[in-house]
Amino acid sequence: MPAPLSRIAGMSLLVSILKGTLMSSIMTNTSAMTALKTLQQTNSAIETTQKRISTGYAVSEASDNAAYWSIATTMRSDNAALGTVQDALGLGAAKVDVAYTGMNSAMEVVDEIKTKLVAAREPGVDRSKIQSEITELQAQLTGIATAASFSGENWLSIDSGAVGFSPTRSIVSSFNRANDGSVSVSTIDITITNTALFDVTGDGLLDDDTDFGALAVSVSTLNVSASTEAEIDTMISGVDAALQSMTTAASDLGASKKRVDMQNEFVGNLMDAIDRGVGKLVDADMTEESTRLSALQVQQQLGVQALSIANANSQTILSLFR
Repeated sequence: MPAPLSRIAGMSLLVSILKGTLMSSIMTNTSAMTALKTLQQTNSAIETTQKRISTGYAVSEASDNAAYWSIATTMRSDNAALGTVQDALGLGAAKVDVAYTGMNSAMEVVDEIKTKLVAAREPGVDRSKIQSEITELQAQLTGIATAASFSGENWLSIDSGAVGFSPTRSIVSSFNRANDGSVSVSTIDITITNTALFDVTGDGLLDDDTDFGALAVSVSTLNVSASTEAEIDTMISGVDAALQSMTTAASDLGASKKRVDMQNEFVGNLMDAIDRGVGKLVDADMTEESTRLSALQVQQQLGVQALSIANANSQTILSLFR
């Protein structure tokens, strides 16, 4: 076979071999396309991981996980409401504490008045001087009741006959969400007519004459200057009855104060529990994310190299035409 024909036959054979094995194309670089797709996926994963590391959240948007994002958003809103409830409980606790403190101080004064009445029962004692002391004690009771005010509210000195007066004071104690999604607010109710020392209508614990029978006096108005021994005995019994009523009122205030304190502690613990629950849903595990980022950065470097190699393979086709 002549040389030119032999050369042509050899080239035909080479083309057949290349076509059957390499199937190289300058129009479509399959290897480069695959490497590029892999690199793009790695870059996307790195972007997601970096976002989690920078925000601290695995679910920071609805697109990350719609269900978890919705739950977390709702619970954060409820927690904010519970924070307001905690503030209200703190304010309510202060009001109860002021009333309780005033009641205890008033009880000490009333107990002193009872002591003076017993002293006035002794024959030959100067009752006018004893009355002078009692008068000062009565003024002290008025001062205590007037001063026992917090944030514009006074539970020891009231006017139950005023227009719009409400005998009940409510302290917001909880924010509730039912299974159907409806919300409600719970309160702790305290009846201040049971704790009032003075009432403009004359129904307070210290200005009510019910415990003094036919004398028509009260703890705040009794006078022993010209009283008989029998009347003084009635006064002693009346003051003691008033003291017992005050003891009951102080017990009620103490129980309310304890309940408010317990509820305040519970709300604080509940807020912490909700925070932990939300964190488990949406917080990123920083140790896991940092490890993933290191692995993805290695994959990114390998992907760049693979793409570079795939692009370089096209250059070898030129050597076939030399």
